[in-house]
Amino acid sequence: MTVLDQLIKEFSRLPGIGKKSAARIVYHLLRTNPETSMNLAALLNTLHDSVKTCSICGSYTENDPCEICSNPGRDGSVVCVVEQSQDVQTIESTREYNGLFHVLKGVISPIDGIGPEDLTIRKLIERISSSRHGREIKEVIIATNPTVEGDTTALYLVRLLAHTGVKVSRLASGLPAGGDIEYADRLTLTRSLQGRTTISD
Repeated sequence: MTVLDQLIKEFSRLPGIGKKSAARIVYHLLRTNPETSMNLAALLNTLHDSVKTCSICGSYTENDPCEICSNPGRDGSVVCVVEQSQDVQTIESTREYNGLFHVLKGVISPIDGIGPEDLTIRKLIERISSSRHGREIKEVIIATNPTVEGDTTALYLVRLLAHTGVKVSRLASGLPAGGDIEYADRLTLTRSLQGRTTISD
C-alpha cells in the first residue's frame, strides 16, 4: 500500500469523511506548501499531550480548570449538561448562555453496553451536592441530543435529580428530532436556550 493510499485510509476513518473526501484532502495537501503539512503533523503530534480534560466540567482544555470553570464572571448557579466536549463550543457560539457546563462523555445506550456508570453522572451529582468555589447550583439544563439515547439519558437525569431540589430544564423543541447539537445553527440553538422548559422544580 502506497503512502497516498495509507493517508486516504486514515483520513477516511474520521467522522463525516468518506473515501472520496479523504482523497480530496490528501491531494489538496500535496498541492499546498509542504510547510502546511508539516504544521498539521506537528499539531497532531502534540494533540494528546497538550489537550487534557477539565477536572471540573470534563471538557477538553489546555489549562485545568478550563477557561469557563475558572471564569468568576460566569453564572455558577446554572449548569448545562451536554453529551460531548464539542457541544460546549457549539452552545458557547450562541453567546446566549453564561453558566457552567458538565460533559457526560456520552449517553446511556444499552445496545452499545453503555450504562449510567460509564458516564460522568456521579460527578454531576457531586457537583450539585457540594458547593464548589462557593457557587451553589440552582438549575440544571439538560442539553442532550434529541435522539432515543439522548432522551433516555435526559429522563434518567430528571429522575436522579428529583431529590436534589434543583430546577431541571431541557432545551426547547427548536432542535430537530434525531439531530445533533453539534450541527445545529446558531439561531436554532439560541431559541432552544431561550425557550427551555422546566421538567421539575
